[in-house]
Amino acid sequence: MALPEPRPGLVVRYDYLWNRQAAAGRDQGKERPACLVAASDSAAKPRFVIILPITHSPPTGETIGIEIPARVREAIGLDDAPSWVVVSEHNVDEWPNGGLAPLPGRPGVFGYGFIPPSLFAQIKTRFLALAEQGRGAEVRR
Repeated sequence: MALPEPRPGLVVRYDYLWNRQAAAGRDQGKERPACLVAASDSAAKPRFVIILPITHSPPTGETIGIEIPARVREAIGLDDAPSWVVVSEHNVDEWPNGGLAPLPGRPGVFGYGFIPPSLFAQIKTRFLALAEQGRGAEVRR
């Protein structure tokens, strides 16, 4: 199956590299759900995407996240555990890239689905506000 078009709000399975891992010299993270928050123009080569991690860990300290409601988790096929989209750090990567992985138990399927527009608007707004304040950590892959 082909990779999905990288559109904002799409949740994919991705080898997300946390800022602290990159600072420690690692170049690989852990496969997890992740939300595309932006993509460069489809005519651009290479094409880049900005990816936000989704985690079960509640935000603490400097980490800022937006909780994904249970009904949204269920609709896009995430597990039942509480989850947050972290907006205080992100990966910048090419699309497609080697960090994309098929969903567990679904060979050839790389996308969970889309965050609903109203929730995605909150995620994007908070992400951009932090970026404008210089408070977002970036890892270029």
